[in-house]
Amino acid sequence: MSNRRQFLSAASTVGAAVALGARPGEAQHDHDAAGPQDGAMPPAIRALTPMRQGVVPISGTERRARIEKARRLMREQKMQGLMLTGGTSMVYFTGIQWGLSERLLAAFIPVSGRPFLVTPKFEEERAMEQVALGPMAGDADVYAWEEHEDPYALIANALRTRGLGTATIGVEETVRHQFSYGTSRLAGVTLTDGTPITAGCRMVKDAHELALMRHASQVTLRAYEAAWKSLTEGMTQGDFARLVAMAHTQLGYSGSAGVQVGKYSALPHGSVTPQVVREGSILLIDGGCKVEGYSSDISRTFVLGKPTQRMKDVFEIEHRAQAAALRAARPGVPCEAVDAAARKVIVDAGFGPDYKFFSHRVGHGMGMDGHEWPYLVRGNTLPLAPGMVFSDEPGIYIPGEFGIRLEDDMVITESGAELFTPQSPSLERPFAAA
Repeated sequence: MSNRRQFLSAASTVGAAVALGARPGEAQHDHDAAGPQDGAMPPAIRALTPMRQGVVPISGTERRARIEKARRLMREQKMQGLMLTGGTSMVYFTGIQWGLSERLLAAFIPVSGRPFLVTPKFEEERAMEQVALGPMAGDADVYAWEEHEDPYALIANALRTRGLGTATIGVEETVRHQFSYGTSRLAGVTLTDGTPITAGCRMVKDAHELALMRHASQVTLRAYEAAWKSLTEGMTQGDFARLVAMAHTQLGYSGSAGVQVGKYSALPHGSVTPQVVREGSILLIDGGCKVEGYSSDISRTFVLGKPTQRMKDVFEIEHRAQAAALRAARPGVPCEAVDAAARKVIVDAGFGPDYKFFSHRVGHGMGMDGHEWPYLVRGNTLPLAPGMVFSDEPGIYIPGEFGIRLEDDMVITESGAELFTPQSPSLERPFAAA
């Protein structure tokens, strides 16, 4: 799934063409004066060391357990199989990482019997390399088609050999129409939405997944703090985005953030307009990284120098709204109640009605994708369950002035909810340990 981070990272880079205008040796509130413009690594970033210790990849055994859970859900939903193509769900179940093209490569997980892969013939060896590393090693059939052949005929044959000549197949939601359409034309095959299977497995994280996500959040927060300590007047939003990426690299990961400065922070997903940081500028940053395929998504808002009283007042309302969402989240509560709790704080403080200043839902599900099911939004009555992970990110956006968003990643526990990272204390000291 694509998400806002791809847009924000690109938007931040646009600002690199703007003149830096930094005054030599100038630093604010203990920030390092060195910046990325001279090619030097700022001291706060240079001091970072890799955070790789204790990180364990998802194993083939874990993926096999996921396949068995998918089969249990298929039986409940009266489906006979699940169709996957390149994307997150294919990685989740099979470990196969595959890009999308006009040529069909698909994995099928039948409700019983051996899984199978349909692949272009010239890609067979490459596909088999990945099959051998995952849960289907030694327990899957591979059907290869030459360029002039019909891959859907291979699907039909594979289904028939498994006693599924008449079958309802769940299609993962990101499968391209051309592939689902080709499969739908097979005699005896009925396609249906596979989301109850994929989301049914992926929505609730186990202890290993939670550990990877907690670690990803901690990595990103560490990177943000080092970048913040390296902020100087005259930097562009692209300069600061590069500091964030550099810090993630020092920590051993690939990470990024979108950066919005001043009045552009009032646009929740930012602007491509070039922006320069000045004394008193407010910055809203939003991004994260992946640890063994699992995402972080964190936003921080801070000021270079001294914030105005109005900025401080809005920050305090925002902080209370984030805390209200956290308190409201617990097993059995409908997703929409978490949004309502944060929205009430913001509207009662005068920033309403409804979506006027808090213009988006309070959070989205998270896992291997930065945005995935379920969503903390009005109208979603799905009950929360232990192991679900969400962003907790209310925002207050005042057009023409500034915006403030605080975002941490939140796991539902047996008795409530907790954040993977501490809430931001203030605009001047945005990191709890700073």
